[in-house]
Amino acid sequence: MFKSILKKGALLTAGVMLLAISSELFADGAIKGNLRIVIGSKSTGGDTYQNSSIVAEALAKKLDINVKVDATGASSAFQALDRAGARGNTIMIFHDQAYLGYLYGKKGYFDIFSKYIIGPSIAINPGNAYLVPKNSPYKTIEDVMDACGKGKRVRVAIQPGGVSEIGYTALKNAISIKYPGKEVNLVAVNTGSQSAKNQLLFDGQADLINGSVQGNEQYTRLPADDQKAMRFVWLTARESTIKQAPAAGMGETTRSQLLKFVNPIAKVPFDSKTDFTFDKEFFFIYNKKLDPKIIAEIDNALSEIYASGEIQKVQKKSFFIPDFMPSKESEKYFKEKMERYKKIINTMR
Repeated sequence: MFKSILKKGALLTAGVMLLAISSELFADGAIKGNLRIVIGSKSTGGDTYQNSSIVAEALAKKLDINVKVDATGASSAFQALDRAGARGNTIMIFHDQAYLGYLYGKKGYFDIFSKYIIGPSIAINPGNAYLVPKNSPYKTIEDVMDACGKGKRVRVAIQPGGVSEIGYTALKNAISIKYPGKEVNLVAVNTGSQSAKNQLLFDGQADLINGSVQGNEQYTRLPADDQKAMRFVWLTARESTIKQAPAAGMGETTRSQLLKFVNPIAKVPFDSKTDFTFDKEFFFIYNKKLDPKIIAEIDNALSEIYASGEIQKVQKKSFFIPDFMPSKESEKYFKEKMERYKKIINTMR
């Protein structure tokens, strides 16, 4: 019995020591308590939540803290970030809509580069796409532009004010380069969700829709006489991005097949020398007053996470392309990216 008491005492002492060591390590970290990541989407089934959850889980393990992803939507996420102050317990993950919404003048969006701190980038969703009905006379995205150039009115269903609209703006810009004055023949049909855009195509109320490889690939497999059958004509992602996707691609559409819908095969001129491409990228956004030690801690943790190579496998399995850049590099990159697209958005207003 005496031995048993000694054994229990030893285990208790060891437990206390481990707890003390763990507490000491935790106390050394800049992030105190739980970490809440608000996202610019209200959906827990969309790409923003899925991608954020992958990164949150990796951060939680690396920093030995609890990390929760909260699908608040953009306006509420920005408000939560405004209230966060320097503590660092609330941070945000969003994608390019964070600055595109501002450029398009969407309510609730601000110049994120003056109001917030841009944190590390984490991944690309390479699936931003444009589709036509399978029996459409437009076989390629060039056919769409040429039709507008010949005076044909082409209706494009988009969700205004962000990633969905940038491709429409780029097409309008390209038509103005190839056929000056004819860009008025490309007309936006503003709507909301992906299902709403799909329905407009099914009902013949749109000739072209913005969609995604993940959300629309299933419809491309339907026979041509099915009312819901559609075809890809354009993916906005860079060729180098699609080349990093798994060879199996998405659904029953392989990477090789997807490459037929990106530049340089699908050409949408940006100006007289270059073509338009657009990768939908995800990144962190911080309160302007956030303690620099917390920014460094997250940068360092993610650097080690990506260096180990495991998170890339998880991201690619979910059809994301790993895209890690630490904060300073990321902020410079996204500032330049915003300025590049700002030109055509302002020109095509």
